[in-house]
Amino acid sequence: MSFLSLVSTSLGIIFANIFIQACSLSPPDDLVISLKAGKSGYPIKKSALSSQTRNTPTPVTEIAKQVTVRVLTKSGAGSGVIISRKGKTYTVLTCQHVVVESKDAKHSIMSADEKIHPARLKSVPQLRGLDLAIVEFDSEKSYRVAKLGNSNILSTGYLLYAAGFPNYNTIDKNTIEDTFDWGMKAFKLTLGKVNLILKKRSLPEGYSLGYTNEVKLGMSGGPVLNEKGELVGINGRLKYPLQGIDVFTFDNGTKPSIKEFERMEALSWAIPTVKFRALTE
Repeated sequence: MSFLSLVSTSLGIIFANIFIQACSLSPPDDLVISLKAGKSGYPIKKSALSSQTRNTPTPVTEIAKQVTVRVLTKSGAGSGVIISRKGKTYTVLTCQHVVVESKDAKHSIMSADEKIHPARLKSVPQLRGLDLAIVEFDSEKSYRVAKLGNSNILSTGYLLYAAGFPNYNTIDKNTIEDTFDWGMKAFKLTLGKVNLILKKRSLPEGYSLGYTNEVKLGMSGGPVLNEKGELVGINGRLKYPLQGIDVFTFDNGTKPSIKEFERMEALSWAIPTVKFRALTE
């Protein structure tokens, strides 16, 4: 064998070995992904995500965009989620504090196609005591309806998506701009996990699901979705409220300990579907 042939053969073997080693460096199944939520990252293992999530034909992001609406009032805006359709009438679930601030009782709904629909507030006695409200609008068009999930199976560490339309966008530390004329550009979906579920006692108005997702002003009334894109809660309370510990007085009149309060104030809070499941059945 000539010298050049020997060199060529040796180089071929070397490059083949390099290629094989490179192919073997694929990430392991339990790779930890750091998810930014609040002041720190929360590691979630890929293996902890169900195969149904990885293989689902319609990503949660798309589901969230299609079922989340913007609730517009004369005094501001909030978010909502389409929970049912009957004929041409769509039912939107939102927070009571989103619609109660409308001075002239006029409401509009911006759907995923950026169409603005006149809407009407519907009285629902079953929601008494909860920070929830029903708004209806009519359309001949077909809009996606959220599928109801089971909030009873949620546990600490469960992956959650929070959707809605923040009313403001921060440009820098000294400048913010409103998003009222942004259309769907204002839509926001944040990723986090369940951190605390209040079972023996609840915060007032049904809030008992504490989660790490960032929820901004204007996202109240928007959906909290599980990894299948199913509705498991409604956004409504933001992290670090200015009122302090008084905001976390339980529905039985007691207050949390300082340690409990420090944990609770660092979370966003939602009303889980178990509180309003009968509305969609």
